[in-house]
Amino acid sequence: MNHDSYDNAYIAEILNTVKTIAVVGASANDVRPSFFVTKYLIDKGYTVFPINPGHAGKEILGRMTYARLADVPEPIDMVDIFRASAAVPAIVDEVLALDPLPKVIWMQLTVRHDEAAARAEAAGIKVVMNRCPKIEYGRLSGEIGWNGVNSRVISSKKPVMRQGFQSFGIRQR
Repeated sequence: MNHDSYDNAYIAEILNTVKTIAVVGASANDVRPSFFVTKYLIDKGYTVFPINPGHAGKEILGRMTYARLADVPEPIDMVDIFRASAAVPAIVDEVLALDPLPKVIWMQLTVRHDEAAARAEAAGIKVVMNRCPKIEYGRLSGEIGWNGVNSRVISSKKPVMRQGFQSFGIRQR
């Protein structure tokens, strides 16, 4: 797959179908991007599991934090990676050891590792690199336009209400 650009339908399908998300590198520090992305995903109705070995056993945003992906007590649909690109191969190894396998591995802005992505895709896992699910959700739902940002999505469709705070859902195209 070409990871330089993604079709809106590919991103929307991922964000509309996943229910559980493990955020690897989640932070309890409320000024860190991983904190407010975790909060946003929770507010949109996703079940979020923070993964942070240094904070394991404590809560982040009311959610129990786990040391590693294997410690999460239920199946994970998506793994959101908030770590440096060099850490991705080891995280993909962890993902590939899970049973059942997650549907998606999502790497945050500036995070990319093509070889690890190819391994995950060979196992049937969808991969998104160098993107933020918070930004993509906001762009595809039209929320990002509330701030005057051009979402590159024009639609006359009524928003679809989803569970969560101020959630209008992601437009299906």
